[in-house]
Amino acid sequence: MTVDLEKIIKADQDHLVHPLFHPNDQKEPFVWVKGEGARLHTADGREFIDGLACLWNVTLGHGRKELTQAAVRQMEQVAFVSSYAGNTNIPAVQLAEKLSSLCYPSFNHFFFASGGGEANDSAIKTARFFWNSQGRREKVKIIGREYGYHGVTMGAMSATGLPAYWPMFGGKLPGFVHIASPYPYRFVSENGSVSQGRAAADLLEAAILQEGADTVAAFIAEPVQGAGGLIVPQDDYFPRIREICNKYDVLFIADEVITGFGRTGRWFGLEHWKVEPDMISFAKGITSGYLPLGGIGLSDRVYRALAEAPPDRRWMHAFTYSAHPTCCAVGLATLDILEREGLIEEAGRKGKKLLGGLQQLATLETVGDVRGLGLMCGVEFVEDKASKKPFPSSQKFGARVQKECYRRGLVSRIQGDIYMLAPPFVVSDADIDRSVNILGEAIPAAAK
Repeated sequence: MTVDLEKIIKADQDHLVHPLFHPNDQKEPFVWVKGEGARLHTADGREFIDGLACLWNVTLGHGRKELTQAAVRQMEQVAFVSSYAGNTNIPAVQLAEKLSSLCYPSFNHFFFASGGGEANDSAIKTARFFWNSQGRREKVKIIGREYGYHGVTMGAMSATGLPAYWPMFGGKLPGFVHIASPYPYRFVSENGSVSQGRAAADLLEAAILQEGADTVAAFIAEPVQGAGGLIVPQDDYFPRIREICNKYDVLFIADEVITGFGRTGRWFGLEHWKVEPDMISFAKGITSGYLPLGGIGLSDRVYRALAEAPPDRRWMHAFTYSAHPTCCAVGLATLDILEREGLIEEAGRKGKKLLGGLQQLATLETVGDVRGLGLMCGVEFVEDKASKKPFPSSQKFGARVQKECYRRGLVSRIQGDIYMLAPPFVVSDADIDRSVNILGEAIPAAAK
């Protein structure tokens, strides 16, 4: 493939507005032109290990012809039809039916959107609808967590617990509250009589009581916090969260946008703790990123509120591309491959290998913590191990590590001074070892 690289980069700078946009970030962009398995190629001929499956989502790897063919077959029949009331299409029906067989036992109904932000907005609105339909109109508040990431639409941004996303858009919407993350490496409990996980979960109870249980609609949480720093909770955290939600009549929304469809070595992340939420949001891995698709799953209890509402008080929520037939067809093909090739189990196995390799880096002077669950791992850098003192932000240590990894052929993502790895499920054992070695070389190089 011949590319006039200078022309492409200039056109990019002149016309394209990127996510989290600032022109400084686009002076020397990667121009990706080809992908194969867990490898990506740039227009100037460089090859990289795709250390984050692009954005956690290309789970089946690049160049999967089965997914291309599934899209082509559907587009040759009917590329798009509306799924508004009175209309449906076969791939959407089949995908919803398939999800009901894979998801938590009480989940049998699904609404499709185009991505994770739309999905979380849908879940937030549905939580408010649930209580409104029962005459409890004051139950509108949403409690999220510090370091939580749920998207950047206005509702999802307000639930997101990363303050950098708020100020330039007028701040959070009213009715959104945040509690501390369980963050095992850094959480400090004020209650020494209970475990760290229970103490972190009990912050939800305190927030509900402070706000008033009759005003709180839902608690939203990722099973493993992804973009906020790859934070794996304590084993007793989510069971206690479920107890608190039950006690105070608060819905529990599990944001499975990253963790759903095998990333943690299980179909859905909360399965690790044998906890069922009231709603899930999903996206990313459902199509391996090949086409945009997301949505929410509803427990039978929540679905009944929608189904039993009178017509004049119906669930007035919709997207043009909800249940897009081509996207749903690719979703079905993705789930089939995950099952047929045993890739959920492979993600679990390869995740243990990756985490084991990264744990060998814990002896390095600047590595404070190594953590992970399934095929998603994080390495946190600190200036001082004993005190867990972080580097001054002005040093941009994580960014320096990232740059050194680029030089050696590994592309992934950082959150401050946390380096994250979540490659495609098809990544080879050799590329896992290579990724660990690259990071092991990059960290001391960055320190110099």
